[in-house]
Amino acid sequence: GFLVDSLSLTMAILVTTVGILVMIYSDSYMRYDQGYVRFYAYLSLFTASMSGSVFSPNLIQLYFFWELVGMCSYLLIGFWFTRSSAANACQKAFVTNRIGDFGLLLGILGLYWTTEKTGFVNFLFANIIIVLLFLGPVAKSAQFPLHVWLPDAMEGPTPISALIHAATMVAAGIFFIARIFKLILSLPLAMSIISWVGGLTALLGATLALFQKDLKKGLAYSTMSQLGYMVSALGIGADRSALFHLITHAYSKALLFLGAGSVIHSLEKIVGYSPNKSQNMFFMGGLRRYMPITGTTFLLGTLSLCGIPPLACFWSKDEIITKLWLSSSYLGLVASGTAALTAFYMFRIHLLTFEGDFRASQSDEIDFNYSPQSNKTITFSFWGKTELMKEPAIGQISQNAASLEFRVKNVLSTYFVDPNQSSQIDSSRVLLKPKESDFFMTIPLIVLAIPTVCIGVLGVDIPETQKELGFTSFFNWFVFSSNIFKEYKITEILFEILLDSIGSFSLSLFGQKQIFKSEFSSEKKIISVLGYFAYYAQSWSLNRGFIDYYYDLFFIRGTMFLSQVFLNFDRHIIDGFVNATGLGRGLVCGVDLDLVLSD
Repeated sequence: GFLVDSLSLTMAILVTTVGILVMIYSDSYMRYDQGYVRFYAYLSLFTASMSGSVFSPNLIQLYFFWELVGMCSYLLIGFWFTRSSAANACQKAFVTNRIGDFGLLLGILGLYWTTEKTGFVNFLFANIIIVLLFLGPVAKSAQFPLHVWLPDAMEGPTPISALIHAATMVAAGIFFIARIFKLILSLPLAMSIISWVGGLTALLGATLALFQKDLKKGLAYSTMSQLGYMVSALGIGADRSALFHLITHAYSKALLFLGAGSVIHSLEKIVGYSPNKSQNMFFMGGLRRYMPITGTTFLLGTLSLCGIPPLACFWSKDEIITKLWLSSSYLGLVASGTAALTAFYMFRIHLLTFEGDFRASQSDEIDFNYSPQSNKTITFSFWGKTELMKEPAIGQISQNAASLEFRVKNVLSTYFVDPNQSSQIDSSRVLLKPKESDFFMTIPLIVLAIPTVCIGVLGVDIPETQKELGFTSFFNWFVFSSNIFKEYKITEILFEILLDSIGSFSLSLFGQKQIFKSEFSSEKKIISVLGYFAYYAQSWSLNRGFIDYYYDLFFIRGTMFLSQVFLNFDRHIIDGFVNATGLGRGLVCGVDLDLVLSD
């Protein structure tokens, strides 16, 4: 069957609008790929599966399409399966999502088993069921601690990163929580767990995005952070705000990912087709003058995600931050800090990619490793000229904009990351310059820029103006009956919007301002403090918070160790006992045979 209501229609609009733009974009992006037909087959299957999950009337049917969506994600992440990194990434995504899906299945079975009973339900058992159901969205929407698959999923084609891992599939977890929202409203413990998982994910994603060098992985951690906002909002009962941010973020992030794909597609002709080169932001720079449409639309997406009015994400993210402060001062503090970090890393991405001079011709090695105990220093100044120290830098990129110095030697080796592996560029290509993408890649960017700018205003609830113009707020029609809103006068509403926006807007400006500072280079005390911060923050970001390392150490290597122990136990103990028994029986039979022959 089908369930058609305001929530499913809203998600369907999102899936179809972003989906058709990605399909148009992909025609040019994948035109010369050998797997062109296979790509569109997977993409069409994903769109059908996502639509099926959106319109599912029950949990069993939703789970069926949920698994199909996961399968399509696996196929598309590993689309270029001849690359070992892509093959490993799709396996990692598959296994991580299986953990969440197993919990989701247990929750569905527990829910069906419970509702068949006529007695009163134990609230502890009810909370356990909701937490099990929540495991599905935790994996699908890349929430801590099952977030580790999302950065690796960027191994797939960039249009897939825009559709699946930014706008639709990762939003399926938010949709699922919204679908069962009335079920969890009466369970404070489950709501508290959901809100804090979302808050911690938002902060973790922002910190991991701070010093990424890979353009797509930086945007992936940004997606993880924004999904954390939505989950946290659902956890405090602000379902309207979460769904509002789901829509605004989907269009903004799809624009950013498609813009990143346009940059990568143009840069591949110069630096080669390895992701370690074509996606490395330190080999970009100055692309705005070569790719004006991509640069302008990417800037609009950046401003929106930073929460700059009147762009889309300003309205939704500001609403979430305000409600988090009203619910819990700790959650409000986490959300506000994350907003400042978002402005910092998003402008860092934009400036490194589009401002300054084109740096692909530079082949100096960049050493990301830093020791605060050494006499070397590290300075970050992404705007303006960096004041040079007396000692020469080992690796240096110094431009009028997006300048960066690294003065550090090998101290800390990174896990999963080899920063210097992509430093050498084919000298025969350095004279080439990037070009703007063709018509079928730039048109989707322009179209997505429209909702990125305007769609947030449609979600503002101003009753008097809507009555005069004869329409209601676009997002009011999926507000559940559990939400109760009072009608205020337009002046009161505008004053409330202005008052609430001061804090988040100030945080955004503060985060952006840190990018433009160059005075760190002249103050030794600040340099010392910044050096320690840079060491730990840089190590934390490039090593993915060391979470992948410990997962590998305890789960992967631990499982391999246990399997080896059981193998040895089976081979030497169990089989040894069986072999010894057989040998003993053989000896007895041999003695009996000797006695018979002697008689």
